[in-house]
Amino acid sequence: MAPTIKKEKVAIIGSGLIGRSWAMLFASVGYQVTIYDIVPDIVAKALAETKKELNKLEKDGLIRGTLTAAEQFGCIKGTDNLKEAISGALYVQECVPERLDMKKTLYTEVDGIVGPNTILASSTSTFMPSLFSEELKHRSQVLVAHPVNPPYYVPLVEIVPAPWTNPAFVTKARELMTEIGQKPVTLSRQIEGFALNRIQYAILNETWRLVADGILSVKDIDVVMSEGLGMRYAFLGPLETAHLNAEGMLNYCERYSKTIYAVSQTMGPTPHMEGKVAEQVAKELEEMVAIEQLPERRAWRDACLTKLAQLKKDI
Repeated sequence: MAPTIKKEKVAIIGSGLIGRSWAMLFASVGYQVTIYDIVPDIVAKALAETKKELNKLEKDGLIRGTLTAAEQFGCIKGTDNLKEAISGALYVQECVPERLDMKKTLYTEVDGIVGPNTILASSTSTFMPSLFSEELKHRSQVLVAHPVNPPYYVPLVEIVPAPWTNPAFVTKARELMTEIGQKPVTLSRQIEGFALNRIQYAILNETWRLVADGILSVKDIDVVMSEGLGMRYAFLGPLETAHLNAEGMLNYCERYSKTIYAVSQTMGPTPHMEGKVAEQVAKELEEMVAIEQLPERRAWRDACLTKLAQLKKDI
């Protein structure tokens, strides 16, 4: 039996890497996807890149979903007309650059077009949804669906409501994320940095201190994560890791809470990631991966993440 192609429409605003990844994710289960950008040539280029990437994923055996690359690409089209893109859409994923003025302008325009049943989701990793939705007529439909770059290979999506977001849209957004193969988490309320970046910043801050204090080199710090904590955290979160490292979490707290607190008190103020330490970190990183090698290294990272995702699925 041939796979069923869905009839629901999804719009992606922005044709960069994240936008194209979202388009492929929705197309992987048959949603009819329209990619919008303001310049026709940019839209055409995005479609060509999407087709090329889908074909490569299929060739490498890494494509998601049950549809072929051709069937998935057949679900995707492009336009430079915003009204055409979002009219009648079940879901809109906004992926424009991280500029609050740009987002406010866009959402004001969208507000005058969209109907009452469309979910309006932002890919922002920086701005709480209240910052660009407060004045909108359809503000109850706005939320953040923050992916992890690159979203096609890393499935986490943080769903963050504004204070006025209708809970029904939050629930539906989570269902859609699950349907397209992502792993959604839902924040009970908006908070600066959401969850992923708050945790990421805590790690970056301490690694920065270790470099600044001359404790470890950049390369050795990355080994601590890639060959240590990261090995566990690829399968378990920090809390379950602690739970397993003792006879349950209460026992872990009995054993280690005083030590954790005492060590944490020595960590010092939050560092400014600038100046001589920033130059040192950049220099050491460029010795590990030269600037001109970044695209190749990103491709290697994406292949590793895909294989890791497959391994986790098999396990």
